[in-house]
Amino acid sequence: MMTRGRRGGRAATAMAGSAALLAVAACGNGEADEAGESTGGDVHLVLETFGTFGYDELISRFEEETGYTVDHRVTGEHPDYAEALEQNIAAGSGAGDVVALEEAHMAKMLEQGDAFHDLYDYGAGEMEEHFLDWKWELGHSSDGRLIGLGTDVGSLAICYRWDLFEEAGLPTDRDELTETWQTWEDFLEVGLEFRDAGMDEAFVDDVGQFYTAITRQAGDAIYLNRDDELIMDSNPVVKEAFDYAARLAEEDLTAALDTFSDDWNAGIQAGTFATMTCPAWMLGQVEESAGDAGEGLWDVAGVPGEGGNWGGSWLAVPTQSEHPEEAAELAKFLTSTEGHLGAWEEASNLPSSVETLEMDEVQGWTREYFNDAPTGEIFAEGALDLQPYYMGSGHVGVHEAVGAYIDDMQRGEIDPEQAWQDALAEAERAVR
Repeated sequence: MMTRGRRGGRAATAMAGSAALLAVAACGNGEADEAGESTGGDVHLVLETFGTFGYDELISRFEEETGYTVDHRVTGEHPDYAEALEQNIAAGSGAGDVVALEEAHMAKMLEQGDAFHDLYDYGAGEMEEHFLDWKWELGHSSDGRLIGLGTDVGSLAICYRWDLFEEAGLPTDRDELTETWQTWEDFLEVGLEFRDAGMDEAFVDDVGQFYTAITRQAGDAIYLNRDDELIMDSNPVVKEAFDYAARLAEEDLTAALDTFSDDWNAGIQAGTFATMTCPAWMLGQVEESAGDAGEGLWDVAGVPGEGGNWGGSWLAVPTQSEHPEEAAELAKFLTSTEGHLGAWEEASNLPSSVETLEMDEVQGWTREYFNDAPTGEIFAEGALDLQPYYMGSGHVGVHEAVGAYIDDMQRGEIDPEQAWQDALAEAERAVR
């Protein structure tokens, strides 16, 4: 992990560099009009992403500068997107010119590295110093080809309803809460106080999300070692996180809502729980779900434990693209300093660019909806200290298997010990 001081003062240079990318694209394709600007010929690019990447204004600028046309196709939920992308990659047609690869999906797609262009061939190697070290490295296939350029990272925080904390007689100030719950045990103690105050609302939304947060704070391997062998039973972090989720359920602190379900979205809107884990990208989800009525009621505090990362993606260019050079220019622009800053300002997608993370526009950013919380400082500082974790191709299958039993456990359909044993057995089947 590079220190912040190593790259100080380079933001302006990087901004100029991102503008240069557009200048090269504009001069290198199509014909110039009377004003000297490129018409871009008949280049039509398809960009495929999921969720919210914050690219609307950036795409408009790219189109204006290059003369290309960009069709941005967005799929709502990542599982549906990933399945369709896998099918199109396997078929050799149907994928976009630039596609997003989410972290949980990245390892599997890297196994098909020859289905994507090596972005070193299109000058992306000069961007290495721009990225967090680990984000850059994880964009490579096993044979050293650069498959993906990093978009966002998901450093962690806790979103909370300060009005519910006030009603429960608990501190409401974000800094005080951050100091209060330095550890996950501290966080649980606050939850018990919240419950014992006679609150009708639950303390947390879904214990599975807290399990995920704790496992991702550990760094290195979670379920699989570097040889893709299952280590879930011998990795104490996994069992500790599982037991913590069980305690949240046993102490009646959970609303037992499946994250991203309709009931979960309705719970955010209705204020049926007081806290939730919040990777940087989750802020947009909360704001969308809570709507105008929730503005100013939600706030953001530091996460217990040691930072952590949850989520993030890369942009790749499939070999089936008919315009690989132009597609690479789009991918480089969207992951340049200017691209990262635009995505942050539009959708709070936290940059994986060190220069952008250090900029005042990020560090000084406050989110009005979240009671003017200094979300830029909270998330950026966490991102600069992130430690990556290993996700082999079997990680997603194992995590889904474990998550299913955690869901059953928090709904009281199975006791914690049986849930753990069943999860271990299902994880072994998933790896096989």
